[in-house]
Amino acid sequence: MTFILLLLLAGLYTVAAQETAEKYFDRISEYYGSVNDYEGDLVISRGDLEQKARVSYKNPNMLRLDFTSPEGQVLVVNNEKLELYLPVYRVSFIQPIGNHSDTALANMANAQGLKLMKQNYSIGYVSGPAPVPLESGSEEIVTKLKLHWRSSSEGFRELTMSIGDNNLIRRIEGLTTGMEKIDFDFINLEINKGIPDARFDYKSPPEGNTIENFLFEPES
Repeated sequence: MTFILLLLLAGLYTVAAQETAEKYFDRISEYYGSVNDYEGDLVISRGDLEQKARVSYKNPNMLRLDFTSPEGQVLVVNNEKLELYLPVYRVSFIQPIGNHSDTALANMANAQGLKLMKQNYSIGYVSGPAPVPLESGSEEIVTKLKLHWRSSSEGFRELTMSIGDNNLIRRIEGLTTGMEKIDFDFINLEINKGIPDARFDYKSPPEGNTIENFLFEPES
């Protein structure tokens, strides 16, 4: 009887922790909904490949990444289109997005991305609600959440989210369907800077080529 009771209590604790993790996630999502804009540094790590960019975001759906590695690469999402310029090929990929603007930012640190994550992933703590080091030996303390996909249609089967005591996402670690690990590190974020809409207007160099509708056909 004692053993059965312990199993029952362990199960109840798991459920409670899951609910608490979801409430914490909701609080972070609500906070991001109150953020008008932010900018900072983004490091994307994928195996031995590392990309670095200056990130600018404006609520609800404008994003710009100015890469320093690879130098000159630019990604812009605004109310009308997604554009990716690859200087090594002198090519701009342009996609009108219209009603797909939220989806274009699905895995980014913003209110829309967090809303979609909650819809498409189950949420729990990595090891509990207590803050832990960002990584082994780090003095940076974060709260870690583990997100598991609800269906195999998602690009990432698993996400580990590290959140600082300032309620800002510090790192997202993604595990793809092919079991490849991709990390997104958000560093030195500053919020509510008053970023103008003009920041998200971008024109690629005129000597380059343009490829349109590279993701899907535009809505008629």
